[in-house]
Amino acid sequence: MTPFIAEYLGTAMLILLGGGVVANVLLKGTNGNNSGWIVISTAWAFAVFVGVTIAGPYSGAHLNCAVTLANFALGKLDLYTTLSFMSAQILGAMTGAFVVWLVYRDHFNQTDDPGAKQAVFCTSPAIRNLPTNLIGETVATFVLIFAILHFTEPALGDDTPIGLGSVGAIPVTFVVWVIGLSLGGTTGYAINPARDLGPRIVHALLPLKNKASFDISYAWVPIVGPFLGSLLAVGLYLIVQ
Repeated sequence: MTPFIAEYLGTAMLILLGGGVVANVLLKGTNGNNSGWIVISTAWAFAVFVGVTIAGPYSGAHLNCAVTLANFALGKLDLYTTLSFMSAQILGAMTGAFVVWLVYRDHFNQTDDPGAKQAVFCTSPAIRNLPTNLIGETVATFVLIFAILHFTEPALGDDTPIGLGSVGAIPVTFVVWVIGLSLGGTTGYAINPARDLGPRIVHALLPLKNKASFDISYAWVPIVGPFLGSLLAVGLYLIVQ
């Protein structure tokens, strides 16, 4: 599997499972209707685990434009690879969101609330205050990237790395989980430009009845915030190393 395909498939699986749980909780008539925020944040964390498990051996499993930007800023990726990964992530996110719609199409048709339908695809602020919303996305992504930059491989006494296989995806799962539970209440914690932009585009294109607008006045926040958080995390990481 090429790194591009790995990023595409890993991100598609992430959004399929993450968006799927939002659909299950928010759309009318589902078995999981109204099961709550803890279910959503937990499922998103384990969706990351599945995506990382799939893509990890082939691309390092960025699955997130903010992670890719951090690696570029640290000189670990060239510009071509950076743009390739980001393109794969956005396309994968769009694919995953489209499949969620296919699976839950009957429930989308039964749901009258345009905000609930849009929430399956992308984030929105609990209280709309763009400067504060930007801070929220920046801080949440900072925590994610700063933690990821400190992940280390367990090693034997002679510093020989011990491969953990799929189990190595567990640390980022817990980081995403705690971010959702602690910092996700203000904006829905996109913490990933691809995760928000790709599905937002799909939502705009799908033939949904009574749907919300693209919301261009807010759509930049879950893009700019994660990029700012990523660069701030890299900056602090370089200072403290």
